[in-house]
Amino acid sequence: MDGAARRWAEVLDLLVEVVPPGPAGVIVDSFDGHSRVVADRLAAALRAGGRSCARLPSTGTPGPVSAGMAGLRRAQRLAQAGPGAGPRLAPTPLLQQALVVADGPQWRAQAPDGGWTVVIWLRTQPPAAGADRSAGAHVVIDLHDPGWPVIRHVDAALTGRDRWYLAESRAFFAARAATWDSRFGDDQPAYAAAVAESGLPAGATVVDVGCGTGRALPALRAAVGPTGTVVGLDVTPQMLAVAGPNGAAATAGLVVADARRLPFAAAGIDAIFAAGLIMHLPDTIAGLRELARVTRPGGRLVLFHPSGRAALAARHGRALRPDEPLAEGPLRISAVRAGWQVVHYDDPPDRFLAIAVRTGGE
Repeated sequence: MDGAARRWAEVLDLLVEVVPPGPAGVIVDSFDGHSRVVADRLAAALRAGGRSCARLPSTGTPGPVSAGMAGLRRAQRLAQAGPGAGPRLAPTPLLQQALVVADGPQWRAQAPDGGWTVVIWLRTQPPAAGADRSAGAHVVIDLHDPGWPVIRHVDAALTGRDRWYLAESRAFFAARAATWDSRFGDDQPAYAAAVAESGLPAGATVVDVGCGTGRALPALRAAVGPTGTVVGLDVTPQMLAVAGPNGAAATAGLVVADARRLPFAAAGIDAIFAAGLIMHLPDTIAGLRELARVTRPGGRLVLFHPSGRAALAARHGRALRPDEPLAEGPLRISAVRAGWQVVHYDDPPDRFLAIAVRTGGE
């Protein structure tokens, strides 16, 4: 099995695992025809795992539902009735096959009673800004490269984060590490400017959490000077391999570790720099608490991205939502709950910069 086939197998194994037992409706949606391919593969994987499964036709349109959908709705009504609720229909092949898989926006709009059990959104190249339909999806899969699917979100009600987060994050960034700087290398001056604005003291110990290819490391070394300590930390070994030259130039240590479980003692760090980290964490408050745990009272947290939130959303074909983790209101609330106080918030089109101070407790 080659790498791409193994990657698909890993993703399909997880999707099969998160489909609950009993009557269930699974819808795969996307901007394009990839939803049909993924739905076909998922239905085949479910059958291979012993689940009786009806694959609804991709040409489904509003109107009379197919036999598979009718079976699901019938089974749902029986399941909701419960014991002693009156006459029950005898089992039929449709009721035994009350797991259905469909694809596309037309089927998504024609949900069974109670809605789709699992909504899977495939994140591909959007045809137009604002066309993103990931809102309400239980599972989000990055499929910009059809040969390398990566799960980017799974609803906590379906499975625990530890089941998928680490492996899928590494799969996402490992495939992009070699070309990351050729795509985004011109952002380095923006990193240097953000570090310069952050007020990091000379001699400080600073950790770049989620350092990627190390674009901030030289600027962090310039800020803390020769007596300071600079560490770059990332969960993906391939990213740190590319970060080697930046790490050497900054005399920075490079550490492979999970941002949710930092390998540092409590209150031992003067400042945390985190570029693009928060949006990749499955639990914002838990992530901020872990950053707070290792930071001394009065220490700083610098959250940065070389694009503003609106520009980044437009790049991904979606509209900004007021409840996003880095929106000003939610970020300030999450920060306080995690032991931080946001003292600076700036979100113009060309960059995002928020600075928080460790308050010493929740």
